[in-house]
Amino acid sequence: MTRIVIIGGGPGGYEAALVAAQLGAQVTVVEQDGPGGACVLTDCVPSKTLIATSVRKQALLDAAALGVHYSGGPDGDVGTPVADMPLVNLRVKELARAQSTDIAARLAAEGVEVVQAPGRLVDPQVVRAGDRTIRADVVIVATGATPRILPTAEPDGERILTWRQMYDLEELPEHLIVVGSGVTGAEFAGAYRSLGSEVTLVSSRDRMMPNEDADAAEVLEEVYRRRGMNVMGRSRAESVKRTADGVVVTLEDGRTAEGSHCLMTVGMVPNTAGIGLEEAGVTLDRGGFVQVDKVSRTSAPGVYAAGDCTGVLMLASVAAMQGRIAVWHALGEAVQPLRLATVASNIFTDPEIAAVGITQKAIESGEIQANVVKLPLATNARAKMQGFHDGFVKLFCRPNTGIILGGVVVAPRASELILAVSVAVQQRLTVDQLAHTFAVYPSLSGSVTEAARRLMQPMTPSGI
Repeated sequence: MTRIVIIGGGPGGYEAALVAAQLGAQVTVVEQDGPGGACVLTDCVPSKTLIATSVRKQALLDAAALGVHYSGGPDGDVGTPVADMPLVNLRVKELARAQSTDIAARLAAEGVEVVQAPGRLVDPQVVRAGDRTIRADVVIVATGATPRILPTAEPDGERILTWRQMYDLEELPEHLIVVGSGVTGAEFAGAYRSLGSEVTLVSSRDRMMPNEDADAAEVLEEVYRRRGMNVMGRSRAESVKRTADGVVVTLEDGRTAEGSHCLMTVGMVPNTAGIGLEEAGVTLDRGGFVQVDKVSRTSAPGVYAAGDCTGVLMLASVAAMQGRIAVWHALGEAVQPLRLATVASNIFTDPEIAAVGITQKAIESGEIQANVVKLPLATNARAKMQGFHDGFVKLFCRPNTGIILGGVVVAPRASELILAVSVAVQQRLTVDQLAHTFAVYPSLSGSVTEAARRLMQPMTPSGI
């Protein structure tokens, strides 16, 4: 029986463990924080729970536009929705623990051993888990990553915080300054603005989320500004200091921003230092990320890696697929290498931004030839009924064959709507095939099939 030891219990680790157990391997997961790892306990699950709460509150704020309002109380006060942050944060943390418990139960049901201890690679076939030494035929490193800390903005857990510390706050920040306008910064900035905080978003680039679709980022920034957020572009933070009752953020150009709290979202650092990787022959890049090929192999024989510690698209879905691919390859199963062009991603802002396949930037640079159509969400009947005005559906296809190459959706629940485009990209469907697929009317998904119809190629006489 093949013995597999996995260092790290996040999506890359526990998904690999489940597949390995189902294929008959003896599996041990070494995880010091608990099943699910940081993704479930402190990062993805808690943040998306918080965001779900903020979206619900924003819906209450927007309800008047649909004819729904609060009835007057005895004193004539109609009232406004208020976020009870101790209750919100309690729910966030309880849900994360419940998800971790569910994962633990699933692993136990499949016969996977979980060792709650720090893990270290002694050599390619030996793992040290706390005071225990475990021999393995295959090792999978899935140790994740932690928030990057700037030496001039050290978090104190009270006023200067990482996102992992936000759920311990007893009150809603009066004025939250978010440093970093990437995906994480944009998500938290939007959530706390909807929950009721005054928010300043500090971006070092010309616009929010510079690595995402420009049209999508423009829509989101417009929504944020309309909701009262202060977005400071071209403003790189130099330092963050505590004051008597808050924080002051100093920018490189000499300007300052003052608030009650500061959230630092300036990237991630892989958890690869001091766990014996390089000594065991595992190559790391200059940033400390484990270098892997498309089937998750490292440079050390029998050692694979998955998830954020590899720096390959820091998404839970990618981590999970890397872990599964590692197991399938190690156990000699049929396996397809990881294809990043088929990865669907989502930004959990309000509205959400989902994307899959090629990008608008690649088309505009001439790297890829593609036809493009973009349909405003405001023209969709269901969107009108629900009062959604901001967003669009964008679809890309090859000029001659009509094969769908990708798309972008900016809408409520875009994370659900992108699946149709993701299936089309994965299965190399054409716009004609998608256009002839029934969509419910009225529905937001109807904009996906409508976009496909707009891209359909006219039949030429020779093709009749």
